[in-house]
Amino acid sequence: MSDFKRNEAVPLDLGWINHIHVNKSAADRRAASLANRRTVKKEYQAAWLVKAIGLIDLTTLSGDDTPGRVERLCRKALRPLRADLVEALGLQDYNLATGAVCVYHEMIKPAVDVLQGRLPIAAVSTGFPAGLTSMETKVREIELSVAAGASEIDIVITRQHVLTGNWQALYDEMLAYRKACGEAHVKAILATGELVTLENVAKASWVCMMAGADFIKTSTGKEPVNATIPVSLTMVRAIREYHEQTGFKIGYKPAGGVGTAKAALQYLTLMKEELGNEWLEPHLFRIGASSLLTDIERQLEHYVTGNYSAAHRHAQP
Repeated sequence: MSDFKRNEAVPLDLGWINHIHVNKSAADRRAASLANRRTVKKEYQAAWLVKAIGLIDLTTLSGDDTPGRVERLCRKALRPLRADLVEALGLQDYNLATGAVCVYHEMIKPAVDVLQGRLPIAAVSTGFPAGLTSMETKVREIELSVAAGASEIDIVITRQHVLTGNWQALYDEMLAYRKACGEAHVKAILATGELVTLENVAKASWVCMMAGADFIKTSTGKEPVNATIPVSLTMVRAIREYHEQTGFKIGYKPAGGVGTAKAALQYLTLMKEELGNEWLEPHLFRIGASSLLTDIERQLEHYVTGNYSAAHRHAQP
């Protein structure tokens, strides 16, 4: 990370945005090639799954969240694998933890109490998940979450700006969110399942990056369709082109529906092949998930013992 520069806003280039096109057929073929490929096996798969653990934003965003649930989630984030698996995999000297925890604003304090700065806390904000509160309320929500101890803010964009092609409004909105975050990093949730086309996804990605987003993220996890490989391919290629043009490295976060170890391996493969090994680190890649860690732990137990264990043996809060 020695040469890592945080993204800075650049002027909105509407000429560039209006000329963005996405070949959907080609994106679908590339996505199918990932889905149909034989995955890595044995010790290589185990190593990739351990890598994936460190990239998870361990998440709870439920209406019945309680401080106790969040405290347990944070302890799981700090110790994501059972002690016997850690020993069997030879990870005793490796500070294994998830990339961050992700919670609502009201749950920041219990997360701070447990984590005490050992892991980043990401807070969803700006009227999550619909993003249809007033702009004044959205900005104030960000400011309050940063003051409460969140070091990352996952904002939701106003989808109507994308659907009506009002790119200047989206750019101005994202600029305001970035300013309100201060030193906290900002992840722009595009809610791609509601943007209709891959071209809209690509254009929204570019506008948010131009306005200073540190990460672009697929989904809230609350839409009917969340993270998909074609959408992810569109977004990571936008990240690659943005880096080529500006020199800034933008992070990527698929979220919603990434619940299996097999799915996580597909996303890691996509990042490695499209962006390179540098994007396989938590400052540039996260996976937003609540149940993924359970399946990864089950797969690692199978690697160690040869047997699959019941999911409740790896239950999360």
